[in-house]
Amino acid sequence: MREGGRSKWVGTLVQVVGFPILLPYYFIPHRKAMTPKPNSTTAAAVEAPPIRLLVCAYVYLGLLMAGNGYLYSVGFEYLPVSTVALISASQLAFNAFFSYFLNAQKFTPLIVNSLFLLTISSVLLVTNSSSERPAGVSARNYVIGIVCTLLATAVNGLFLASQQMVIRKVLKRQTVRVIIDLVMYQSLVASIVTFIGFLASGEWKGLKREMEGYALGKASYINTLVWTAVGWQVSISCIIAIVFESSALFANVVGALGVPVAPIAAMIVFHDKMNGIKGISMALALWGFLSYVYQQYLDERQSNAETKKGPTFGV
Repeated sequence: MREGGRSKWVGTLVQVVGFPILLPYYFIPHRKAMTPKPNSTTAAAVEAPPIRLLVCAYVYLGLLMAGNGYLYSVGFEYLPVSTVALISASQLAFNAFFSYFLNAQKFTPLIVNSLFLLTISSVLLVTNSSSERPAGVSARNYVIGIVCTLLATAVNGLFLASQQMVIRKVLKRQTVRVIIDLVMYQSLVASIVTFIGFLASGEWKGLKREMEGYALGKASYINTLVWTAVGWQVSISCIIAIVFESSALFANVVGALGVPVAPIAAMIVFHDKMNGIKGISMALALWGFLSYVYQQYLDERQSNAETKKGPTFGV
């Protein structure tokens, strides 16, 4: 929050605590469920994973989620919103990197091109510190913001790759209920961890003073927290709806459109500056994102072709 809100743990909490808004998804009918590809008999025969394994998976993802949120909160405190948005685009590079080890994802020329472009995009932003540092932010804190945002992006990439691994190896099916369970329980763990961090850090002692010092007033402070929490979870629900009602490819296209939109919106709302280096960084990030999306399109087209062809059996 740019009008006086400085609590990093509160900023983290609003990113994870709004998960109850997803409860209606349990009661909404959906057109299709994504199940393992071999055949319907195999999918129906999948047994529920052991409770202990499920708990470990949810706790692991929840810890990553909480850590990711805290690191982003630090980044937002010391960096312009547009800079954080552009650095965050490199999460695809980290996702591809971790997916190579966790999900056996192949490094195709398009993926390598995407990794290279997204890396260069982030490097340009790091070297542009002299003109990008907000007023009142020291050079040390600016570097901390850059490092924490990069770490947050890396943790987010690990989080997404780990989610894919949990769905593939632990849950072994992709029905709406299974995915909503995953989101709900990992968010619950993240909320508990973040609340413990909030209490342990002592930030709660200054919460009343922060609310009273908020430029738009105490009521506006509370409304901002509530609607930010709702906004984070609405964005998650939109992704779930896109994935289950259309395709993961379309979800990535929507993400690609967000690369130029987020910095431009930050310029309008938060009056962030847009210089030549940031413009080049945004163009490279968009190019890298589209390269990644095109590889997803090729993979999805090949997968659909194999599904229509049906399984082949050796002699």
